[in-house]
Amino acid sequence: MVFGDALMRLAESHPRLRLAVEVVPPNDGFVPDPRFGAPHSTVTCARLATMIGIGTAESSARRFAGGLSLRQFLGIICLFWIYVALSNILYAYSMSTGTAPLTTSPIFAPWNQRLLQHLLLLPVLLVSYWASLRIQWRPLVIALPLQLILGTVFAAVAYPAMLIAGMTMGGEDWHKEVMAHGGAPPWADAKFLSLWLASFVSFLPAYGFGLGLVTGLALYTRFRDSELKLAALEREWSTARLATLRMQLSPHTLFNLLHTIRGHIEWDPKGAQSMVVQLADLLRRLLNAGERDFSKLNDELQFVRLYLELQQRRFADRLTVVLPLAEEIPAVWVPSLILQPLVENAVVHGLAGHQGPVTVRIIACMTHDVLTLSVINTIAPDKLVGEEGIGLNNVRERLAVQFEGRAGLAAGGADGEWRSEITMPAIRHSPGRETRRAPALVDA
Repeated sequence: MVFGDALMRLAESHPRLRLAVEVVPPNDGFVPDPRFGAPHSTVTCARLATMIGIGTAESSARRFAGGLSLRQFLGIICLFWIYVALSNILYAYSMSTGTAPLTTSPIFAPWNQRLLQHLLLLPVLLVSYWASLRIQWRPLVIALPLQLILGTVFAAVAYPAMLIAGMTMGGEDWHKEVMAHGGAPPWADAKFLSLWLASFVSFLPAYGFGLGLVTGLALYTRFRDSELKLAALEREWSTARLATLRMQLSPHTLFNLLHTIRGHIEWDPKGAQSMVVQLADLLRRLLNAGERDFSKLNDELQFVRLYLELQQRRFADRLTVVLPLAEEIPAVWVPSLILQPLVENAVVHGLAGHQGPVTVRIIACMTHDVLTLSVINTIAPDKLVGEEGIGLNNVRERLAVQFEGRAGLAAGGADGEWRSEITMPAIRHSPGRETRRAPALVDA
């Protein structure tokens, strides 16, 4: 586990480690199949991190205020203000229609004047909401007075905006009404104060509703981004963990194999040379398998065959290996190096505690599109079954991460044998570097 620990330390020291991990979708009836297009059930960590802009200056530049982009900010405020403008115009029109038989005085401004009023107020509203999102709400003792000041200023300028709109688009009667306020200070004009107060009371709640809407969207956006970032970080951790598990070829085993080769050099040079070639091929296959998440079952068994042949050179008089015939191997894909920890466990624990012969058998079979891989080894007759080791736990963890509950590992000893059995959905087509959803092939 020294090599595995080193990889884990490397992953922890480089949290931005870029590796791809494929996960079979948890939905019943879906397995990887590259023949079918999007939606993708798994996105590589690098792509996901790029998509949400983790740790990049670009993500900060895209944020305009309060976690919202400029497009989101303008879109939500403009939609809200259109609704407010239409509501006020329709209300004024209905009230002016109702009071028309009672008086000829322009009690309510015409629709075009009110529309201009809301257009004039829109820049003030945008600036107020932008400042509000920048201020936020903490600490409340400081933020709350500032928020109230922004709302008060906006509501206070609503009636002056109406007067400007009246001077710009109103008729003769409205011009007279506006000019009537010019002779005296506004606070000395009772009519002006009453109309200003009515406008203030009307626009202050509208400002508050809009502020609540914008703040809610900003909070949701920040929450969503934090969830995506957390998911990306969890995926990266899982990726590094899977890479470690795939590369878990015991250094102790490699040391023993090198020691065996050294022993053959003096009395069997050709045999030692052959073992060096086999070991080199084993390591090459190990490195190649560590770069991908899934491999063909036939390739996995070839890797296991190389490993067991080297072990047979070391324990020639004790170890017997039984592998499935080539025509009996199903044409399916399995997680890379999923059998290696089980086979190593079978050799090490099978030979431990006695000097008798040991048989290691590997069985691969298909039942209703469910693949079953069994590694069976004989053990000492009086050997007690202990707790599961690191190898079995690692295989179980890999299956849980890559299949999300749709595959499992069962292990136990009985009648002088130890049996480790993997059950998983049959993946008939190469998952590739990116897993895609496909039609139902298995009901796990």
